[in-house]
Amino acid sequence: MDRRDVRAAWERCSATYAERRTPDGPDADLLDDLLATLGDAPVVLDVGCGDGARTLANLPAGTIGLDIARNGLALAANNAPHARLIQGDLATLPIGTDAVDGLTAYHAVFHVPRDRHRTVYEEFARVLRPGGRLLVTIPGGRFHTVRHNWMGDRMLFSSPGREQTLDLLETAGFEAIETVVTDDPLGSNTEFAFATAGT
Repeated sequence: MDRRDVRAAWERCSATYAERRTPDGPDADLLDDLLATLGDAPVVLDVGCGDGARTLANLPAGTIGLDIARNGLALAANNAPHARLIQGDLATLPIGTDAVDGLTAYHAVFHVPRDRHRTVYEEFARVLRPGGRLLVTIPGGRFHTVRHNWMGDRMLFSSPGREQTLDLLETAGFEAIETVVTDDPLGSNTEFAFATAGT
């Protein structure tokens, strides 16, 4: 699946995905840990925000929600009316350099082909101000596959592996990387990383 196929699939399944996950839980609680490190009135970017109920709605007013699918953003407009919404791609963020204090990426990067993950993490580092904080899902294994009948559709899942992902974050300039494992919205455990943009 290329970028256009992934976008088309998300346009079709955004509503189903929103219906099948709960808006709270331990992985949503990590947002409080992130916000506690950002100071007053931070500018936050939530990439792959989807319907916004789990992440965007729990972030400060003015948070930027970015998603590849217009249907996801339409749902987010209802769930997080305080947010600024943008359609865009993780590998070419339509955000200025050093523009945000925090960035969240929940269950998003692995829908980009793994040979582009380095570019994605470099984009995350570019838009974060020096010392800005990242909260991102870390896939547990190495894979590149299309899952059929996922949320009633087909979807790309791609990862170079856990250790390679952590290496890519370091290569992109992230420091002080710490990981935590918690429950995710679909009933399994997921590892997340907190990291600091290089100064």
